[in-house]
Amino acid sequence: MTAAPGLSVLIHRPGRPPARWTHGLAHLETATRITRRTAFTIGSTTKQITAHLTLLAARDNLLSLTQQVRDFLPALRVPDVTVAELVTHHSGIRDTESLLPLAGLRDLDHYTADDLITLATRQGTRAAAPDTFLYSSTNYLLLTRILQHVHQAPLDDIAHTRLFGPLGMGHTRFRNDLRDVIPHTASAYTPTATGWRSTAQPAPLPGAGSLTTTPEDLSRWLTHLHHLWQHTGTKLPHCASTPYRASDHHPYLYGPGLYADPRPATRQVFHSGHEHGFSTAAHLTAAGKQVICMSNHAAIDAAALARTLIPYLTSLESGQIPGLLAEHLAPPPPHVAVPCPPQDGHHTDVGSYRCADVPGTLRLTHAHGHLHLWRRGTADRLTATNDQAYSGPGYTLTLHTPADPRPSGFTLDLARAPGLLYTHVDQADTTRPETS
Repeated sequence: MTAAPGLSVLIHRPGRPPARWTHGLAHLETATRITRRTAFTIGSTTKQITAHLTLLAARDNLLSLTQQVRDFLPALRVPDVTVAELVTHHSGIRDTESLLPLAGLRDLDHYTADDLITLATRQGTRAAAPDTFLYSSTNYLLLTRILQHVHQAPLDDIAHTRLFGPLGMGHTRFRNDLRDVIPHTASAYTPTATGWRSTAQPAPLPGAGSLTTTPEDLSRWLTHLHHLWQHTGTKLPHCASTPYRASDHHPYLYGPGLYADPRPATRQVFHSGHEHGFSTAAHLTAAGKQVICMSNHAAIDAAALARTLIPYLTSLESGQIPGLLAEHLAPPPPHVAVPCPPQDGHHTDVGSYRCADVPGTLRLTHAHGHLHLWRRGTADRLTATNDQAYSGPGYTLTLHTPADPRPSGFTLDLARAPGLLYTHVDQADTTRPETS
C-alpha cells in the first residue's frame, strides 16, 4: 500500500543505536514520502509538554500548583479549582470540545480556543467530584492561558525558550493557527470507499494538542524526562510535585500530562494522542527505553503499534519492525455509510430543551416508534435501554419524567462531559411538526 499515508517509528534504547522505520506518504497530493524529518501533529501526547512547562513555572515562583485557577482566569465560574487539578484532570470541568455538536456546530464549522474557553466559563459547578478523574482537554487549554498570563508570552515562545531550544528540538512547534506554515509537516487522511479524504479540521487546541514534532525531537524530550526522573530518584517523573492519581484506565495512574504504569516489573509513563486523523504514542520505561509511533493514516492506530512493539524492545532491530506491524498496516476496508431511508411522515413534537452550560437548544421528537434528538436540523435516532434511558452516538440521555408525553427535562452524559441538565422550553408554536 505504497500510495497511502503511513507512519514513522523510532525505538530508543540507552547505549544502542536507535531502530527506525518510516512507511507511506506524508502528502498524497504530491506523492511525498515520509522521512525522518517529517513532522506529525501529536494530539494529546502534547499534554506532557504543557504540564512540564507548568511545573517549571511553579519552580520559578510564577505560580503555585495549589493556587486557585480563578486567580489567573476570573471569568471561570467553577469554584475552588487549583492549577494542580487542571494538570491531573481532577478539576471536574467538562471537555468543551465535546459540547460543540450540542451547540449546533458541525465538523467543518470554524471555532477557536477562545470559543472553547467561553464554553468553559458557562459552567458553574464541577461535573465530577473533586477526587474524581475526568479527562478533559479543556484543563490544558486553561493551563495554556495561565502560562501565557504569567510569562506574558505566546505558548510557542515559552516552549522554545524553556524547552525546545535547549534540547535541540528544532522541528517542534505549537500550531496555534491553522494558517501557520510549518515545513516538513505531514497531512492526515482517512480511507473512503472511493479513495482518500483529507481529515483537516478547523481548529487546533493549544496546550492540549496542536504540537507538531518528529520522532527524533520527541525522543530528545523523553531522554530529558528520563534524566530528570533518574536524577530525582522518584518512582515516577515529577511525582514529588504532582502525585499520580487513579485514572480512567485501570491500573494506570495519571500525573503531569502522563499516564503511568506503577508496577515495578513494567514501570513506565506514556501517552497517546488522536487529532484530526493523526495518531501518536510515546512510551518511556524506567530503564530509559522509548517507543515512539506517529501515523497520518486515520485507520492506523499508533497506540496499537506501540503496544505491539514494547514486548520486543530488548532485541528489536529496524528490519524487524515491518513484520511485527504487518497486521496493523492492512486496516479493514472503510465503513460505507448506509443512508437512512427518507422519512415518510411527520415527527411528533415532544419539546425543545435548554442547558445553562451549553448555548442553543435541542429538540426531541417521536417518529416511527423512536425518540429522536435534533440539533441544527439533523437528528439522532435514539435507542431505548429502559423506559427512562436512551443511547445515542457517544452519549446517553435520561428522561426526568419518562411517563410524561412532554418530559420536563433530561440529562445528557457524554464520556468527557457528563451531567448536562436540559430543561423544557415552552415554544410559541409547538404543534408544527418537524420533518427530516
